[in-house]
Amino acid sequence: MSPAVRRSVIGALLILLPGYAAIHVMIWRHGLRLLEHPPQRSADAALVLGNRAYRNGKPNPCLTGRVDAGIALANAGRVRGLVLSGGIDTEDGRIEAEVMERHARTSGYKGPLILEPVSSSTRENLSMSRAVLKAAGVKSVIIVTEPYHLWRAERLARASGFDQAFDVQYAAAPTSCWQRWGMAFKGALREPLAIANNAANGYF
Repeated sequence: MSPAVRRSVIGALLILLPGYAAIHVMIWRHGLRLLEHPPQRSADAALVLGNRAYRNGKPNPCLTGRVDAGIALANAGRVRGLVLSGGIDTEDGRIEAEVMERHARTSGYKGPLILEPVSSSTRENLSMSRAVLKAAGVKSVIIVTEPYHLWRAERLARASGFDQAFDVQYAAAPTSCWQRWGMAFKGALREPLAIANNAANGYF
């Protein structure tokens, strides 16, 4: 690498890294705030957003933990049913919504369940669940995902008009992936890239 190229790379990093770090801190603090302030109003349904289906041959705790948070809302009388959103996992071919459904039923949840088994991104989770929720007569919804994912989910809901179609609240799922600092750190580091990508594509 020539000195000129090296200087250009170092200069780009000095510009990009502070912005990346600022986004990281913003979404981390936002997640912590929502963990401390769970939804206060009851809703028709909890919309649980998808994630990778399996990890190391077992259901991904980052995904099943989100389902557990939805079940906790149902058990507390906060929601009447669950909507599980997530399509084919390209890494193992499983359908995320079906993996979530099996986990919910295995965990003893016997309430209403609706699947949205097609979406492949957070933006699609919201857009494809919209018709499913409308068809079910849902007017109020609690979106459930991990703390570091919520900042982006909120902006996508706002930009797409999802939060105008429904009375929306947000619930931070305290999954083991969030509680393990290694996984939480990895997730929060990955989110700024997703935020930048969504912004670059005009989704916010």
